[in-house]
Amino acid sequence: MPRACFTLQVRPDRLAEYRERHAAVWPDMLRALRDAGWRDYQLYLRDDGLLVGVVETDDLPAAQAAVDATEVSARWETSMAPFFVSGDGSGKAELSLVFDLDAQLTAAGEHPTRSNGDNP
Repeated sequence: MPRACFTLQVRPDRLAEYRERHAAVWPDMLRALRDAGWRDYQLYLRDDGLLVGVVETDDLPAAQAAVDATEVSARWETSMAPFFVSGDGSGKAELSLVFDLDAQLTAAGEHPTRSNGDNP
């Protein structure tokens, strides 16, 4: 399953409220993400405001465009914009994968850590 990882910077003075907002994301926003191809999406937030997102998706730019095309995303992004140092959430920086334990184990003829149904 292809994964993407990206970073954003949340304003340090808004961390508590950012966490609160994400504890109960609007149900229609959750559905919009799912329907746009976002799978197993998680956000991690460091105390200095560094936000790291990890998502399974076949194509992050396409999945982002699909969710951006929804009315609920426009409302959500407008409500969340003040939380970001950039003034909006457009400062996503996608990260490149530099190490994959399972890929290297498989290449070495070893069992990977993830079960794909073929390994005990």
